[in-house]
Amino acid sequence: MKLASLKYGRDGQLVVVSRDLQRMQPVTSIATTMQAALDSWSDAYPALSNAYRELNENQAKGLPFKTSDCAAPLPRAYQWADGSAYVNHVELVRKARGAELPDSFWHDPLLYQGGSDQFIGPNDNIEVISEDWGIDFEAEITVIADDVPMGVTAEHASDFIRLFMLVNDVSLRNLIPGELAKGFGFFQSKPSSAFSPVAVTPDELGNAWDGKKLHLPLIAELNGNRIGAPNAGVDMTFDFPTLIAHAAKSRPLGAGTIIGSGTISNRDRSNGSCCLAEVRMLETINQGEAKTPFMKFGDRIKIEMLNANQESIFGAIDQTVSQYTPA
Repeated sequence: MKLASLKYGRDGQLVVVSRDLQRMQPVTSIATTMQAALDSWSDAYPALSNAYRELNENQAKGLPFKTSDCAAPLPRAYQWADGSAYVNHVELVRKARGAELPDSFWHDPLLYQGGSDQFIGPNDNIEVISEDWGIDFEAEITVIADDVPMGVTAEHASDFIRLFMLVNDVSLRNLIPGELAKGFGFFQSKPSSAFSPVAVTPDELGNAWDGKKLHLPLIAELNGNRIGAPNAGVDMTFDFPTLIAHAAKSRPLGAGTIIGSGTISNRDRSNGSCCLAEVRMLETINQGEAKTPFMKFGDRIKIEMLNANQESIFGAIDQTVSQYTPA
């Protein structure tokens, strides 16, 4: 099943979207918003699935689906926790500045709690006040969980995954060092994240989803040039059930909690990268200095995942960087 939220009020209007992403059907009689559907998933799921089936079998005519009309599937969420599951990526960051990677990083997941009150849609501009802040994209996969009990084990955590999305976890790289030096984590360096037009249930992923990892390339293109297409199922040190169990170690997670994978990264460098920071790290390691600039106003970033038939699964995150002028 594929679900989206049209731009309407603060929390959007829920629609089911056809498998080919061409048509949609409002389902407000079942659940007005994505969060409402997640809050009563056991009741809403059968009715939503039936509406999805009718749309795909042309029993319901539906309306044209335009990603430009979409907010993030969850325009705001009760919780957004982003991981760094590809430790290869973290190792590169530290190597570029001559620092050793602590052994614990390979055994204990990294996870931070991000801002979730103002997500932006898949075609919304990335508004930033200054290019000097080091504007970067980060192409990732996320899952949306149902209510998760405290202390859940990784063995059972996958039972609580309800939906998948893509995310552009925008980072302001030049603001990060000062924040991390304080020892209190990200804040100003992490502006609003953008999510894919649709969220999909696990069955839409077919054999690419093995219950722990999603084995498909994630494509990132900047100004029409491919930066990378690393496989999300390769070199993922901590899988999604492990990340969920880590997040729920000391507290329950509420329905609608979003858990991110962190930037997709492969040891096979021929697959490219899913953020400019990694491109710059590799340049520093191999050439002695970073040559690729961070994003500028007017740059366009596109993030998409295709299935085995080269069909878009989630629709594309397709955004332009623009200068924000404070009121």
